[in-house]
Amino acid sequence: MDWLQALILGIIQGLTEYLPVSSSGHLTIGQEYLGVNVDAKAQLAFDIVVHVATVMSTLVILWKEVSWVFKGMFKFQMNDETRYALNIIVSMIPVGIVGVFFKDKVEEVFGSGLLIVGCMLALTALLLAFSYYAKPRQKESISMLDAFIIGIAQACAVMPGLSRSGSTIATGLLLGNKKELLAQFSFLMVIPPILGEALLDTMKAMKGEAVFGSIGFMPLLIGFVAAFLSGCVACQWMINIVKKGKLIYFAIYCAIVAAFLLGSTWGATLLK
Repeated sequence: MDWLQALILGIIQGLTEYLPVSSSGHLTIGQEYLGVNVDAKAQLAFDIVVHVATVMSTLVILWKEVSWVFKGMFKFQMNDETRYALNIIVSMIPVGIVGVFFKDKVEEVFGSGLLIVGCMLALTALLLAFSYYAKPRQKESISMLDAFIIGIAQACAVMPGLSRSGSTIATGLLLGNKKELLAQFSFLMVIPPILGEALLDTMKAMKGEAVFGSIGFMPLLIGFVAAFLSGCVACQWMINIVKKGKLIYFAIYCAIVAAFLLGSTWGATLLK
């Protein structure tokens, strides 16, 4: 992986982590069409670095909300901040179970090729479109049950091509939660799982001698900076988009990309 490939992939990760179009799916597409060919350890190291970068961008953009939650928790009383934190913890339960016990099995069964990415992007498009046209009764706050259901949607997003932010935001909208609350909750609830996954992947990468495989320090640094800066832009942009209810445009985009991937993949198969 050279510095230009790392730059492009870092930007893709930073943008698509927050936009409801699947970061894992777009990274797979980017690597395929950029001709990135690295060993498993190098790929794992790059994934860890760019995911940590996007978490940091979330903390920067939503620092006021993060500090509000922590300050409230340390008052050691049941208040709005504590309830919010409990909702985030509850939302982590499904993805924690899937991440620890089933993630490797899911990857083994379904893989991460362009065909599965295309199918999951089509599913993302359907979910976003359905949430756009559905008009459930609006709720004043996100309940603990809603947080758990949104967490299930996040757990399902281990499938490559199924958008994590798209799944959680669309599910929250279908449950009747207000747009103003959902984007913020969706981005904050993803911080612990991403950090947990990065920790597990780091432990996995440290087994053996070549921790970073064939990748050098410079591509990792460039990928980190690109993912962080693009993540800051995308996080703020996405919050405004959700508030305005413009998710239908991302549904159209996902449908177009899915059609292209499925068409090109099946076309290549028929030509063989």
